[in-house]
Amino acid sequence: MITLVLSSNMKRMLKDNVLVRKLVGIETAGNINILFTDKTGTLTKGKLEVIGLLDGNGNEISYTMMNSKIKDYYNMSLAINNESVYDFDNNKIIGGNITDRALLNYVKDYKKDYTLIKRESFNSKNKYMYSKIKCDGHTINLVKGAYEVVHKMCHTYYDANGNKMVLNYQELNEKMGKFSHNRILALAINTDRETLSSMSLLGFVVLKDEVRENVIKGIDLVRQAGIQTIMITGDNKETAMSIAKEIGLVHEDDLIITHDKLASMSDEDIIKILPKIRVIARAMPQDKSRLVEIAKGMNLVVGMTGDGVNDAPALKKADVGFAMGSGSEVAKEAADIVILDNNFYSITNAILYGRTIFKSIRKFIICQLTINFCSLCVSIIGPFIGVPVPITVIQMLWINMIMDTLSGFAFSYEPALTEYMYESPKKKDESIINKYMLNQIITTGLVSALLCVFFLRSSFTNRIFKGDILTAFFGLIIFISILNSFAARTHRLNILANITKNKVFIGVIIFVILMQIYLIYHGGEMFRTNGLSINEFLIMFMFSLIVIPIDFIRKLILKYQHEHLGV
Repeated sequence: MITLVLSSNMKRMLKDNVLVRKLVGIETAGNINILFTDKTGTLTKGKLEVIGLLDGNGNEISYTMMNSKIKDYYNMSLAINNESVYDFDNNKIIGGNITDRALLNYVKDYKKDYTLIKRESFNSKNKYMYSKIKCDGHTINLVKGAYEVVHKMCHTYYDANGNKMVLNYQELNEKMGKFSHNRILALAINTDRETLSSMSLLGFVVLKDEVRENVIKGIDLVRQAGIQTIMITGDNKETAMSIAKEIGLVHEDDLIITHDKLASMSDEDIIKILPKIRVIARAMPQDKSRLVEIAKGMNLVVGMTGDGVNDAPALKKADVGFAMGSGSEVAKEAADIVILDNNFYSITNAILYGRTIFKSIRKFIICQLTINFCSLCVSIIGPFIGVPVPITVIQMLWINMIMDTLSGFAFSYEPALTEYMYESPKKKDESIINKYMLNQIITTGLVSALLCVFFLRSSFTNRIFKGDILTAFFGLIIFISILNSFAARTHRLNILANITKNKVFIGVIIFVILMQIYLIYHGGEMFRTNGLSINEFLIMFMFSLIVIPIDFIRKLILKYQHEHLGV
């Protein structure tokens, strides 16, 4: 049943851009307590665009109107100090990350003859990229990176006219504050020097990465599902805070901390504040692995998203690893689930399917154990009431075929209802059978058994069915099983709720009914059946219907007592 329900839902999830690599990951996804997620490409579109330039003093400037010397410096910084390359023959950008591609796209028509002497790629430790070039007889050092790192290398800046001025850090910080909601890259340059000493701040590039349309809805849905979401980003604290507020991730009393703060704290200190953390800014790759280990130590079911090679250890350690479709092969290999469209909302679909699967398994267990309990009781009581073999071996095989194979197939296609997202996650040590399930199994199973015993021994039924009482009884227990499956698939008083969303269930029920009618009239000695008249068939069916009002009353009592309804 578990294999069937996981495999069938895996195909359905693929339509929602969720590729399942490890089947067990689907069910685990439904029980996530805490989710660590990237920002770029997951919460945002991952398509950076340059929306403005600032001079070294934080004043907005126009690319087309700027001084020719400053413009050339900007072009060098954006086009040469860049991991991406523009292919002029095919008119496309090759290589680099999304930031480099966005910068090069802004100055893609720029051409310059130069010799590259040295290059240091951007890394999460230094937080800047450095290139040394030889151009027009000058040695030029170019730096681009995080504002808080690059501006510390500089004591001067270039104004809009290309003049060097003394840098006023306090004034600059105040001006930069209004751009905190965007990603900011600082540019620095020096000429005729062999080292990074005495850099001058050239200016800033303002980039924007739009939030995905349905992320706000997804964040709200995950919160209502009782899942804590923590955004982990390389952006500075101010930018991260702005994005987190825009998507509704941060509320009053929630914490936003940086890598430096996190690194200075012990695991015990982090455990105390983890429930309040919503954002980790300027994050390093090792932060993810550490947080996963801490959360798992708190007995939480941990979900982790990632796309880079450095994310692989954290994805592997998490209970459920979500790799992005555009990510590295190493990340995908370490993950349980691949989000093909890199969209956070697709992660909510994975969680929803996980919860649906767990519920489908529980519904199957209710259906299975109820009829097994009934059959067991009848088989034990039968000899004591003068019916040595109330159910033959062949009949029991048919019942098991319905309950095991066909029922499992039908319940595996139960619809993923959004209402499941408004329930709390299941605990790691929660039993597969809860109080509601026990209530239904025992109540319906006992009532069904008593109904069967009454049917076999009552003078009323024996008078109606005469010599065909065992044929009618075989039909009765099958139709009780069919009606019980309707009651098991929903906690609602209306047993037909959402029935049209599971067409496979309807098809299976129709098939079982038709096969049972055929066996009643054509089963012969093998199935111990002799056929029934129309009136006998209808009376038998009316007896089986008794389980429906009994289940209705049971659910009504639980609802009146404010007991938890459902699986």
